[in-house]
Amino acid sequence: MREQVLVIDDDEKILAMLKRSLSFEGYEVSTARNGADGLKAMIDSDPSLIILDVMMPQMDGWEVCRRIRAAGSRSPVLMLTAKDDVADRVKGLDMGADDYLVKPFALEELLARVRALLRRADGGKQPERMLTYQDIAMNVDSREVVRGGKRIELTTKEFELLHLFLQNPNRVLARDIIMEKIWGYDYSGESNVLEVYVAMLRQKTEEHGGKRVIQTVRGAGYVLRGEA
Repeated sequence: MREQVLVIDDDEKILAMLKRSLSFEGYEVSTARNGADGLKAMIDSDPSLIILDVMMPQMDGWEVCRRIRAAGSRSPVLMLTAKDDVADRVKGLDMGADDYLVKPFALEELLARVRALLRRADGGKQPERMLTYQDIAMNVDSREVVRGGKRIELTTKEFELLHLFLQNPNRVLARDIIMEKIWGYDYSGESNVLEVYVAMLRQKTEEHGGKRVIQTVRGAGYVLRGEA
């Protein structure tokens, strides 16, 4: 059974992005655009985790969180806020939140926090931490990558990009999905940054004669797939 995540946020752009990204990661996602609807959805579905925006009209996230705890729910709550203020973070935690993330955030950080909160709620059980494809192996905990027995030194973004490909072998990943997951939904840097990093990752993974496994799918994106 898939773990269910409830997202409560009045920002439709963030709501749509989180629903798409969390669903892509395998979670069952429900959404609400205000606190009242969010509380009803929480009661109806008893989610595994709640992502809750602080700044909402009528009923803010702090009050929603207080009512979630008053209703007896023990679902982990990850609060999102545009304010990087210690007093706000303390207030959220005092209301019963489990974690706090400031907007704008990198999507990979949010997903990592979701995984950590769900592990904690599940008694600390750890998922499989090794990813492999053909002769490429990645130890997610030690961040070590080897191909054909030879270690590959990767930068943080190169590692995250390869990690995404290894999680989705033979699956075409659209450019905008990759950008969201590695650079965040609000990234406004160089437009060719993905192409640059794919080229660097190819160079490193093919350095010792390895065949190309990161393929370009013209007009669609990229895919981790061995050559035919």
